Amino acid sequence: MVDYSKWKTIEVSDDEDDTHPNIDTPSLFRWRHQARIERMNELKKEHQSYEAKKTRNDKLLLEARKRCEGKTGKALEEAKRDVAKLERKQKELLKEKEALDKKEKMMPWNVDTISKEGFQKTILNKPQPKEELVLTEEEKEQTQKKFVEENEPLLKQYGMLQKYDDSKRFLLEHPHLACEYTANYLVLWCIRLEMDEKHDLVCHVAHQCICIQYVLELGKQLEVDPRSCISSFFTRIQMAD
Repeated sequence: MVDYSKWKTIEVSDDEDDTHPNIDTPSLFRWRHQARIERMNELKKEHQSYEAKKTRNDKLLLEARKRCEGKTGKALEEAKRDVAKLERKQKELLKEKEALDKKEKMMPWNVDTISKEGFQKTILNKPQPKEELVLTEEEKEQTQKKFVEENEPLLKQYGMLQKYDDSKRFLLEHPHLACEYTANYLVLWCIRLEMDEKHDLVCHVAHQCICIQYVLELGKQLEVDPRSCISSFFTRIQMAD
């Protein structure tokens, strides 16, 4: 079973909160946003500090191990003590890295993090504008039918993928699948599978459907084309694993 609990804390917009009419709402949102930025910067500095300490310790450990070569007596004993001390430091740094990773996973997703990969590489540099097409129910039905006819092999292939990396790569190769028609197809497929009592396969396809629905929801919240959210969504969900 897939653990979806890490998807619950997507903090996309401050504007969704209700505030008291006497509160200066724009200022409150700016303060909240600034607080988030400060927390992110603090975590970034902690990562940089860890990397600097690790690089220095790795260098000293390598030098200490080299000093052991060809040494005897007191010189060898002293070099071995240095190696043991630096190896203990290496274990301490590993625990520090695990704590930092855990801290990062606990941070809620928001506009500032979901649009970036690891806080460094910007994914949504120039978001594609969200296209709004107003269709009648009959037009939607015809469009859905045409979409399935043209893409059913791809839809089935995506529905059977298992790894996040594979799903991300597949959707980036076929970005037009990041749409409600794909989600609709996968939902109907799940219903047919359930009727055939293929319960394990239902769970698998449902997981792929939920991924698409989250990508669509991110596009809606960020007011961009959902295709712009494919890479950032899968990057963040893998970081949360």
